[in-house]
Amino acid sequence: MLVPLALVITGVLAGGLTLAKGSGIEADLADRSRAALQAAGINGGQVTFDGRAATLSGFPAERVVEAKNIVREVDGVSDVTLKADPEPTTAPPAPPSSSEPAPPPPPAPTTTTPVDEKAALQDEINQALAAEPITFVPDEATVTAAGQRAAKKLAELLKKAPPDAKFEVGGHVGQGPGGEKAALKLSQDRARNVARLLIRNGIPTNRITSKGYGDTQPSGDERRVEITVR
Repeated sequence: MLVPLALVITGVLAGGLTLAKGSGIEADLADRSRAALQAAGINGGQVTFDGRAATLSGFPAERVVEAKNIVREVDGVSDVTLKADPEPTTAPPAPPSSSEPAPPPPPAPTTTTPVDEKAALQDEINQALAAEPITFVPDEATVTAAGQRAAKKLAELLKKAPPDAKFEVGGHVGQGPGGEKAALKLSQDRARNVARLLIRNGIPTNRITSKGYGDTQPSGDERRVEITVR
């Protein structure tokens, strides 16, 4: 069967327009992603697109989680993945002259492991709680005004977490006059109140749980709240 020449030309032109449109979308997403990263003061990495899916590489380890979340928020981006950058290999030495002994062989090349986003976020959470702990009215589960401000800041930090991350709010208290049962109940009530504050500040309910440990895990500060990334 003979295909009319006009149909063949139309098909070729349509295919070319589709490819050009796809390339234009990728370039636009890449430009807007780079602009968002520069506005946040994050430089030194690369952003590439395959369709609407972004790949990040070369960003500093301490800011890679923040970079991924910034690109994910760019309108039109469907997915963001990280690409581990290999460490540079040692160039082999020049061939020795006949009068010199042969040098040892160069070391075997190594590659970096992918950045553990959850571990990096856990470090940030621990540092934030150490600098500004969530505090309570003595012997009560009521969060102080300073504690509420600390919880609000912490919620902003948790929003940077990978989408599959979940959080446990753990309450810890020292054993008081009421004994072990009273300590357990107070720690549960405190953990539950902090979880509610985080939910009120934008953390989805299905990503956060609370648990009271009473005085079973003593530490330097027995009256504390910990956030654990799961």
